[in-house]
Amino acid sequence: MATFKLQSAMEYLMTYGWAILIIAVVLGALFELGFFNSSSLAPTIPAGACQVYRPQGPGTTAFINTEGTCNGELPQDVAKFSGGSQAITISGLPMPFNHNVTITFWMYLQRGSSSGDAFGFTKNPLVSNIGLQHSASSFGQAFVADSSTSNLFDTWSFIAFSYNGSTGTGTLYVNGVQAATGFASPFTPNASAAIGNEGFGGSVGFNGLISNVQLYNSTLSANQIQAMYTSGIGGVPIVLNNLVAWWQLNGNANDYGGSQYNGAPSGVVFTTSWKSSYTAP
Repeated sequence: MATFKLQSAMEYLMTYGWAILIIAVVLGALFELGFFNSSSLAPTIPAGACQVYRPQGPGTTAFINTEGTCNGELPQDVAKFSGGSQAITISGLPMPFNHNVTITFWMYLQRGSSSGDAFGFTKNPLVSNIGLQHSASSFGQAFVADSSTSNLFDTWSFIAFSYNGSTGTGTLYVNGVQAATGFASPFTPNASAAIGNEGFGGSVGFNGLISNVQLYNSTLSANQIQAMYTSGIGGVPIVLNNLVAWWQLNGNANDYGGSQYNGAPSGVVFTTSWKSSYTAP
């Protein structure tokens, strides 16, 4: 009887073993591709599906509100940068000298990148950048993150930089948690800005993906920044009265913050191939 059962088991494995092995390989491949990541199955929305409405015109704050589908849905596209001089440039931002400023965005930094500014304010000859230059750890004209942020490679991260014009200090937050603080150069008046580069024709280009860039004329609190991180890559602006611009980078570089500070892409690609690498907070 035992011999018969053993023979039946062997016949079963020989008959169905290859099928079981193939199924295991397919499931493993789907897992690696992010098929079982809930973010991959979440619905997406096109550019402008949610935007800020300013009934009294660009730059005003009276009765400001959001309209459209604004429940944190994922974007269809994100901006893809490959380093070099690629950039999205914005002109004429009304950022007063020594004023409070907060810039937030989601990014996916490609492994192997030694430097690259995800966002930069520029006004020749002054430069005030938010960069990721992994060989440095100082606050000067460029606010940089040191090599301890190497865990940001090949993963989506929420970056926030808050500048206090009264004290001249900047604070960097990574995924809602304070990562560094120190002196930072003042932001210049009526500056131009560059997403994915240091600005005005610079070559310190970002290598990776960037999405949902928000600019405020105030120093957001640690609690507010934590709330923005928790809301995920599809999060809407948190303090509308202080919002300067909102570049969703969902297929274009338009400002959906209601003030028409539209960006001009140069060599930037908008891609739908990003969801498998993103995991919601």
